[in-house]
Amino acid sequence: MNSKLLIPALVALALSFSAASSMAADNHSLLGETASATAVSRTITITPDTKYINVQGGQAVEFNVGGSTFGWTFDGSARAFNLNSVAPSGLLDHMVKVYVAPNPLYNG
Repeated sequence: MNSKLLIPALVALALSFSAASSMAADNHSLLGETASATAVSRTITITPDTKYINVQGGQAVEFNVGGSTFGWTFDGSARAFNLNSVAPSGLLDHMVKVYVAPNPLYNG
């Protein structure tokens, strides 16, 4: 292979891997983002009996799980997902489904 073509091809390949890894690391952006304590407008306690929760798009929620808490802002595009995918590792011992209703501020 011509060395003049090999180097640009290798650079392009390296850049494509870099772009793909940054997109994979950012998959939570479709679900929302971590909420700051000052942004929280609602607290939801999750018990062993909690199977699902309902929230509104744009809402910042603090979740209380056995005395441990974490916050999440539902500003992503997902309308339903498992809360376990964004909760701190090991915090939830069962699946909890989140249903995100559209924010009424943006409905025509």
